[in-house]
Amino acid sequence: MSDRTALGLSILTVAGLVLAAFARWILGMPAAEHIALGVVYLAGGVPALLTALRELFRDRTLDIDLLMVVAAIAAAAVGATMEGGVLLTLFSISNTLEDRAMGRARRAVEALMALRPDRALRRGPSGVTEVAVADLAPGDTVVLRPGARVPVDGVIAEGAGSLDESTITGESMPVHKEPGAPVFEATVNLDGVLDVTVTRGSAESTVARMIALVTEAQAAKAPSERFSAWFGQRYTLAVLAGSALALLAFLALGWGWDAALYRAATLLVAASPCAVVISVPAAILSALSAAARGGVLFKGGAALETLADVNAFAFDKTGTLTTGKAEVTAIWTPDGADDAFLALLAGLEAQSEHPIAAAIRAEAERRALTPAPVRDVTSTASEGIEGHDTEGPLWAGNARIAARMGAQLDDPVLAALTEDAQTVTYAGRGPRILGVVTVADRPRDSSRAGLLALLAGGVRERAMMTGDRHAVALRIGRELGLNPEEIHAELLPGDKVRLIGSMAERGRVAFVGDGVNDAAALARADVGIAMGAAGSEVALQAADVAFLSEDMTRLAEAHRLARRTARIVRQNLTFAIGAMLVLVIGGLFFDLPLPLAVISHEGGTLLVVLNGLRLLSDPIRADRKPARA
Repeated sequence: MSDRTALGLSILTVAGLVLAAFARWILGMPAAEHIALGVVYLAGGVPALLTALRELFRDRTLDIDLLMVVAAIAAAAVGATMEGGVLLTLFSISNTLEDRAMGRARRAVEALMALRPDRALRRGPSGVTEVAVADLAPGDTVVLRPGARVPVDGVIAEGAGSLDESTITGESMPVHKEPGAPVFEATVNLDGVLDVTVTRGSAESTVARMIALVTEAQAAKAPSERFSAWFGQRYTLAVLAGSALALLAFLALGWGWDAALYRAATLLVAASPCAVVISVPAAILSALSAAARGGVLFKGGAALETLADVNAFAFDKTGTLTTGKAEVTAIWTPDGADDAFLALLAGLEAQSEHPIAAAIRAEAERRALTPAPVRDVTSTASEGIEGHDTEGPLWAGNARIAARMGAQLDDPVLAALTEDAQTVTYAGRGPRILGVVTVADRPRDSSRAGLLALLAGGVRERAMMTGDRHAVALRIGRELGLNPEEIHAELLPGDKVRLIGSMAERGRVAFVGDGVNDAAALARADVGIAMGAAGSEVALQAADVAFLSEDMTRLAEAHRLARRTARIVRQNLTFAIGAMLVLVIGGLFFDLPLPLAVISHEGGTLLVVLNGLRLLSDPIRADRKPARA
């Protein structure tokens, strides 16, 4: 049944009930009242009965709708047709509101994906033409003007500008991109004209894979969801049987048929487990949608529930806590002319493909320096590089080439640089040192704040695991605020698995990696988390949770959201079961009116749905101040 049809039937039941009440208490017209109530029973009861029968004969399951229909028929059988009409009207309204509310949770991510453009500007031999996005293929060049949405995943070939990536990664601030940087479908080019080379068609884009993952996640039930479904099926049968036994008991105690049937119908409504069954999926679906809007994809409710129980996090170092790229960290020259020295060194390294050379050239470009002209460049394996400029021969490299050139490295400043576990590049002319550059893998800007936020959120144990040298791991760990006992270095993949197993003996463990080379550790942990997975097929598939952003503070936010979801699920179940017990006791031992049972039952169901939907307005934000969970 479509949302519009369900809404129309609910409006019809409400109108019928209002007319029936008006005919009974204002006009005193029993015939009009019966006609109006007939409309209520048809509009509110027939769809529920058809749904119940379909579930019974097709899936061999008892639907809760059957309980409501039976209760309404029982009420009509004892002359309480108005009470039965109230039951069907409230049940119809409740179902419509629940379906629309749950649909809102299911459609939250798809609504963002509706921002995907239909047309694109493709550059070809005959110029720039407008084409359908579906016609774009890998290798095509797309022109992005300021304000345009990116039509497909690609890489910037020419131009530079800032992009709003909030729809994909949840980043609140624009991200500056230059040639070689990836761009993702549905993000917005804020300024600059960009030429983008298409890397994936629309069917394989990051957005398409996000929709598929979210759909799979909503279909994959959490343990508590499976319990509520299991409970609902068996409890529905128990309620039907219990109401029948109660009817027989009341008759055996000498009650009249009408009074016994009325009380049994009241008990049937009071004991219906609607609120229990809907309380868990309402919260889980809302949390999954809220997380996806913040750039965090959970592979189903099970991953969300497990993350709520995690109290220990293990991290890969390279590419996760750090950028994974060599960067210039310090420059030293005897005369303090750092820029002139860096321009000269960038010219010497211009013909090298070594990662250190790339880092030096990137630093010179960042400072807007023009590399000096250097000719006759040759390289020596495991030592360095040599060349000539207008003043004569030059060299750059490690301590071995410096020693071969006769350079003295016993200067206290040089000794201090080598003690910091960074890669040192010396440069000079003959035995004279012109300057020194240190290069290292740096922590991400958000890593320290993210680790501190986890501590503030109640995480009791953290561990950094790397195959890198101890000295390098200790340097990175100190910068991130980790204690020495939390740092594990020179590890093989099997060592990581063993350490995670040891941590798991003390509680649930999450492992955070790049999703590519940490497959064993991701699989061993209770929750595997891939950071910076936007555009990475391997990362999106390797872990239980995929973070499309590289912002580490979102990890603490996801952990907080998971814990809040667990609290709301417990609140819903406690309230639903508690209210049901109160109503059952009232129906068995006290004179609980059927209208009160109806209003309490439907009102409780709506309350747990609305309580779960609160999570939709709790997105993952990187700028939130850490708070203890």
